[in-house]
Amino acid sequence: MFKQHIEKIPSRKEDSHKGSYGKVLVLAGSRGMTGASYLTAQGALLSGSGLVTCGVPLSLNVIMETKLTEVMTLPLSETPTASLALAAKDEILKYCEKCDVVAIGPGLGKEEDTIKLVKELVLEIDKPVVLDADGINAIKGDVLTERKGRTVITPHLGEMANLIGKDVPAVRSNREYIVKSVAESTGAIVCLKGHKTLVADPEGNVYENQTGNSGMATGGTGDVLTGMITSFIGQGVSDYSAVISAVYLHGLAGDIALDKKGPFSLIASDILENLPATFNKAGI
Repeated sequence: MFKQHIEKIPSRKEDSHKGSYGKVLVLAGSRGMTGASYLTAQGALLSGSGLVTCGVPLSLNVIMETKLTEVMTLPLSETPTASLALAAKDEILKYCEKCDVVAIGPGLGKEEDTIKLVKELVLEIDKPVVLDADGINAIKGDVLTERKGRTVITPHLGEMANLIGKDVPAVRSNREYIVKSVAESTGAIVCLKGHKTLVADPEGNVYENQTGNSGMATGGTGDVLTGMITSFIGQGVSDYSAVISAVYLHGLAGDIALDKKGPFSLIASDILENLPATFNKAGI
């Protein structure tokens, strides 16, 4: 099933340019969580995006300019604890006008001002939005139903439990029912991460992924996935196919890394490093 979705990733044309493959904005990071910004942005860049910008709290911008070479940075208004502030909203919305897709959430933190910012951005951004991590924690289901644009959410079990007001065991024991019901009620593509990640669309279709391994159970791997999903959407792949393709290829990159490093030493950056081999193996 995954092949029909991967085949929708566009091939590179000889006469193309950096604007041909999507303009991505990543809103991520806070004090102590710059790694989330890096992994998400690099995940998008290494998945084919032509232009990637990472929007970060102002005081962290110099760090990100050091960590990121090919990714542009957008320094934004921040809270006293160096997370994105509500005051950054207008600048973000203006920047979104020239972007194709926006990723929101990895490492943003849980400051009240940041939560307000996320809620308002989700409701006001008219471009496709990929919500992950603290981006999901900042909202409830009614925010998603009120949103007018296309949306992808990528929760793990705990984030899904928080979103729907259940506990983790309840989500784990009813995974397929929950992803289908959340997708149908919100209109979003839902990617429930974990062993055999599930992807559901509002029409009731569900995909169960078979790639990946226990070595990927480490901080940052989900950030890479968010970047990959966002990249494919920015390149014009439909949301459902973009998520399935990213989930499959992300797991495959983890499997390639596993052969080299084993499960104990595998880290998120290993997935990034093995994306080129993954795309080659998949014939992309």
